[in-house]
Amino acid sequence: MDKNNVKSKNSHHHGNLHQALVEAGIELLDEGGIAALTLRKCAARAGVSHAAPAHHFRGLKGLLTAIVTKGYILFAAEMTREIDAAKPDPMSRLRGCCKGYVNFSRHHKALASIIFNKANCYEDEPEWIEAADAAYQVLIDICAPFKHRHDNAELTQIAVWTMLEGYVNFERNEVINNDHRHSKQLHIDLLIDMLNLEVAD
Repeated sequence: MDKNNVKSKNSHHHGNLHQALVEAGIELLDEGGIAALTLRKCAARAGVSHAAPAHHFRGLKGLLTAIVTKGYILFAAEMTREIDAAKPDPMSRLRGCCKGYVNFSRHHKALASIIFNKANCYEDEPEWIEAADAAYQVLIDICAPFKHRHDNAELTQIAVWTMLEGYVNFERNEVINNDHRHSKQLHIDLLIDMLNLEVAD
């Protein structure tokens, strides 16, 4: 065995162990869902001792908090990418946001299935709070240009959010029978149309 390679690997993990364990956890989630996630398995996947995660996380829930934090960052980035790629009018930007939301759920099924379950996380973790708030801010900003019933912007945000989360949850659990004659994007477009949103004057 090349001792230099071993030293290099160990040094890499020492310097980036927190991130390596988070990435290992996301891989395990993608492969086997939350039941497949343990500190020992994450350590093995990251190539470090089984005791190593205890130096970085408050148990399994602490690791899950870090994983969900990373999930929120990926979630916000996916929505923002599709918003930026859309035409500049409010409705096109909303459709872009929705496309990013659905893309995230499809690309990270296990992660998307746990991201909004606060029972998985330590809610006093500053990085988790910041990442969750930043992701929700994307939704706040994208809904801002529309008229709000009862002058309540939060109702508009909740309407869009619950519509999307309901759709991706049904899709993830194969409740929806996806007819190949219709694109999944068409499903989302029709649902948005049913919200009857109007751009404010």
